[in-house]
This record gives sequence, C-alpha cells and structure tokens, in this order.
Amino acid sequence: MRQSLEVLGFVALVQGALGLVREATGHPHGWGLVQRLGFLDGHEIYASVSLLVLALALFAAARSRRP
Repeated sequence: MRQSLEVLGFVALVQGALGLVREATGHPHGWGLVQRLGFLDGHEIYASVSLLVLALALFAAARSRRP
C-alpha cells in the first residue's frame, strides 16, 4: 500500500509539474494529462497546482503508513 501511494504521488507530481511548465512556456505540445482533458480548458494552472498538492498529500500518507 505504501509503495502504491508513493507511485501515485510521483505520477501526480510529474503531471502537475508538466502542466505548470507547459503553461509557463506556452509550448503547444505537452506530455501532461491536464492539457488533454477538455473540461479543464482555461483552468490548467489550477488543475496543475491541485495535482502538486495531491502529490504532497499522497507522499505524507505514504510516510505515515507503517512499513
């Protein structure tokens, strides 16, 4: 369980960072999931920051789990 929380946290961290980098650079193509979801149009920065916060929460939850 701990390892799966860490993996999910890492994925959320990468996706959030990719979303913020894409918004900052204006690069038309991106690997991020946030840009591919149509219902998030206009809210990409908020979604990317939310993914970063989710990643921190998942890392904290993984750390609180007993080995």
